[in-house]
Amino acid sequence: VLRYWEAQFPLLKPLKRSGGRRYYRTADVAMVETIDRLVNHEGYTLKGAEAVLRGAAKSALDRRGIDRRSGDRRIAAEMVATPGVRLMVSDGPDMAETITALKAIRARLAIALDA
Repeated sequence: VLRYWEAQFPLLKPLKRSGGRRYYRTADVAMVETIDRLVNHEGYTLKGAEAVLRGAAKSALDRRGIDRRSGDRRIAAEMVATPGVRLMVSDGPDMAETITALKAIRARLAIALDA
């Protein structure tokens, strides 16, 4: 699964050691945990999860004023450490309401796309 996710999520790029061994740093592990939560627990598709991660990375860029050419790895590390992203990850009292509202929006979008 990890190798597949590395192919699907460009932000997930573990360090490769000699012999092709992968070294997962703290930011990489946090990224994998976030992907797992989005895909396996919140019901996102892989493309949807990638969009969420890219949106969080873009907002981290916008907030910090970092040049877009600076590299996805540093952005991913900042995104995982961003307080706003942690709020998304935490299960607060409004989380169930938010998930219900997002599922309703997803259903309406699916109907609109089929029409």
